[in-house]
Amino acid sequence: MRFDPHHLSALSAVLRLGSFEAAAHDLSVTPSAISQRIKALEERVGTTLINRGTPCTGTPAGQRLAKHAEDVGLLEQQLSRELSLEDSPGATRVRIAVNADSLATWFVPALASVPDMLFDLVIDDQDHSADWLRRGEVSAAVCASGKPVAGCDAVAIGALRYHATASPGFHRNWFADGVDAVSLSSAPCITFNAKDGLQRQWMARNAGARIAAPVHFLPSTHAFIDAGRSGLGWGMNPAPLIRGPMKNGRLVELIPDTPMDVALTWQVSRVMAPALQDLTKAVRKAAAKVLIPPADKPITS
Repeated sequence: MRFDPHHLSALSAVLRLGSFEAAAHDLSVTPSAISQRIKALEERVGTTLINRGTPCTGTPAGQRLAKHAEDVGLLEQQLSRELSLEDSPGATRVRIAVNADSLATWFVPALASVPDMLFDLVIDDQDHSADWLRRGEVSAAVCASGKPVAGCDAVAIGALRYHATASPGFHRNWFADGVDAVSLSSAPCITFNAKDGLQRQWMARNAGARIAAPVHFLPSTHAFIDAGRSGLGWGMNPAPLIRGPMKNGRLVELIPDTPMDVALTWQVSRVMAPALQDLTKAVRKAAAKVLIPPADKPITS
């Protein structure tokens, strides 16, 4: 089945910008034209592609078609470069799943070094970002190390080190008698969201037990650190972001010298890998400046 590129661009614009009006402005057409294109595309595939609302969101079929349109754009751009064509399709969009801590510590410089590309980032825990690849909703992802997703290439890019930290006052109040299963079961901890298992893993590793601690949910990497400094609770923080607070004494480790390293891989859809080779190089270069180097760096498939 062939799709009209104007219909696909209308769908992508609506899902990216959240409304028919914004999509019309972006594509320099009328909202009526956008509506007609979406209607024609829905009739073509025989199903609803957009959940009309504020904002508009894609149905599963709509999201897959929008992803297809982005992939076509990337492949056309690659072909234009290889053939040295003057009529380049211009900047193309790529959707990537990445965890918030990587975004806050090392990932942005990789994006900034790749010209002629627009980025649509999906923020998810590194243990769950591979699911976006499995569903075909992103072209690449920063994932926790493990088996490559089927149909993807994977390269180990290093480990992000975390420290369990709290403010000195919080540490005195809650851990005066030591950091153990009893004190950890009472002291509030800070967790990014329900998917964040770093605090539980650290407690199991260092207290030898599964502990159900009181939890603050705080889905912001930088606010996570600010909350720790203010004494709200303790949490696992990326080493690159807390060197200053640890050096000046605003944060202290719950137990000295008990870091936890989270190994990361960069996984790319094999079909899109050639079109994203410059991005892959940039990701590896940026990761090498911040992450703990992996034991080896083979690309597996």
